[in-house]
Amino acid sequence: MSNSSSLSVFLLLAFTDTRELQLLHFALFLGIYLAALLGNSFIITAIACDHRLHTPMYFFLFNLSLLDVGSISTTVPTSMANSLTNTTTISYSGCAAQVFWVVFLFGGEFSLLTVMAYDRYVAICRPLHYGTLLGGSRACVQMAAAAWGSGFLNALLHTANTFSIPLCQGNAVGQFFCEIPHILKLSCSHSYLREVGVVVVSVSLLFGCFMFIVLSYVQIFKAVLRIPSEQGRHKAFSMCLPHLAVVSLFISTSFFAYLKPPSLSSPSLDLVVAVLYAVVPPAVNPLIYSLRNKELKDALKKLIQWVQCGHQ
Repeated sequence: MSNSSSLSVFLLLAFTDTRELQLLHFALFLGIYLAALLGNSFIITAIACDHRLHTPMYFFLFNLSLLDVGSISTTVPTSMANSLTNTTTISYSGCAAQVFWVVFLFGGEFSLLTVMAYDRYVAICRPLHYGTLLGGSRACVQMAAAAWGSGFLNALLHTANTFSIPLCQGNAVGQFFCEIPHILKLSCSHSYLREVGVVVVSVSLLFGCFMFIVLSYVQIFKAVLRIPSEQGRHKAFSMCLPHLAVVSLFISTSFFAYLKPPSLSSPSLDLVVAVLYAVVPPAVNPLIYSLRNKELKDALKKLIQWVQCGHQ
């Protein structure tokens, strides 16, 4: 392949070449995908329908579930279709679209998790100012819009930059979906440095968000430990632990995927790590949030009962 203009398709990395295992991969991904769709859809519907959940915390959770549905829908169906049809190809435009949506949705999710950390910080460390800072719907909508907007602009920049680079090292992407680092490996000598500069800027912004989350939780835990009653401490921890668990899962898997040393890199390990950060969190997040949240569990029970009654 002389340059990117001659590319019409990319070849994705297959999980296996054995037909039986391809069908097993399809079945496993289908189960995970349906679980993610069902769990996040229940949360979205419960929050939208239950007026008691019309608070900033649940508004941000509503947006997080939307992002989770979008992110898993960007990568998993293509991989499932390839396993079912015994192919590994994706069109050039399809690959560019996949890169855009992956960066958009995952970037938006990280920004939203940062906003949610701020919400928990204000609720626990500055409760008297909560109504002023986050009580109005306008402030919440603006922060959510900023999270979505930052992801969109980041995705636009990265996608345009990545696919303007000449590609002359073949068309085999070493991942089960189109991912920028693997596409850059196909670039001509030194032509990828411009995108590397953009990546460095994005990583710096992500690191800033990460430090904000860490500092927020340092202040939160200090405030919680000063609460005199055990019941009060338990309630405060119940408010924070689901978010902290989601953040830990998202950050640990994505950071390992992108910051692991090259000596640890191998096709099989890259596949496993990509599944851990791109597929598992959207399916697990609804479970994490609903396990320790009584209000959300009650709303979900009412919703399930309503659905059952409707089918009887």
